[in-house]
Amino acid sequence: MKVFWSDKQNAHGGARFLRCGQLVASPEVPERSAAILSAIAQSRHTVHAPSDLGLGPIERVHDLDYLKFLRGIHAHWVAEFGEDAAALPNVLSDKTNPSKLKPPRSLVGALGYYIGDLAAEVRAGTWDASYMSAQCAANAARLTRQTGAASYALCRPPGHHAGNGWAMGFCFLNNAAIAAEELRLTYSKVAVIDVDVHHGNGTQAIFYERSDVLTASMHSDPDFLYPFHSGREDETGLGAGIGHNLNVCYSKDARDEDFLTAFRRVERAVETVQPDALVVALGVDALEADPHSGHKITPDGYIEIARRLKAWSLPTVFVQEGGYLSDQLGPTVASFLSEASDD
Repeated sequence: MKVFWSDKQNAHGGARFLRCGQLVASPEVPERSAAILSAIAQSRHTVHAPSDLGLGPIERVHDLDYLKFLRGIHAHWVAEFGEDAAALPNVLSDKTNPSKLKPPRSLVGALGYYIGDLAAEVRAGTWDASYMSAQCAANAARLTRQTGAASYALCRPPGHHAGNGWAMGFCFLNNAAIAAEELRLTYSKVAVIDVDVHHGNGTQAIFYERSDVLTASMHSDPDFLYPFHSGREDETGLGAGIGHNLNVCYSKDARDEDFLTAFRRVERAVETVQPDALVVALGVDALEADPHSGHKITPDGYIEIARRLKAWSLPTVFVQEGGYLSDQLGPTVASFLSEASDD
């Protein structure tokens, strides 16, 4: 399987986030991708630098004003507040009434308009890293739609919490949505299958009123886990999208059998909708060894999902989401890709 990765994705580093009242170092660090690359190097997968496809694939998903903000905010922020000032909002916009919202002219107000929480600190290299992460997703999807072969985008920063006009949860550009839109250039109907431990709220929001993209996210119960305010099972789509959004929740103490039971509901949705191609948002942060979420899924649980995905025999793009530093991270991703691959 071809793997897309750029060292420029490591430009985003040193970010912090607010956790239980403390500003702490983000676990979304360059060492994550290094661990995955190291494991992939021991497999038959081949790593390729993405071509720069420009802003076109990104603009199919994200608002132009948001992209302009993300590209320039750090330099403006440092110029006004200094190098030591964290680019994190202190007032968040009320997105429950978006028709009445507009970005404030002040930097502090604009940050709260475009950043959705205190887990998406913009750093000096955030734009460059996010841009190349999106290019990996677009390149992988373009390869798959041109050849039908499965591909993998090692996306860092991840993307599934980013909406069309906001960043949150370590995510700035929605790589899975970018891959889905690229596939849509060839395929009539695409499914985005999200197996990250957290709900893919940004992906859901982007496609919530559409019937050409099925979004199906299996994740830990948002009553107890981020992002808390979305991901419930009664969220099924709106307008043309009714019946094309699925959320399957499991408990924090779920074991492999519960994990696979949740995935069976995703399988049934895919069997009903009959998509022509897949994007798999591959978060492995439900792993028992993951230091961030505290869940109990073993690598075998993920490997079984890979086998089931392969059985669908659909053109598939795998896009890396969560999964944080542990001895299981790299080997689980590499084994998952090997199991899902026809190579």
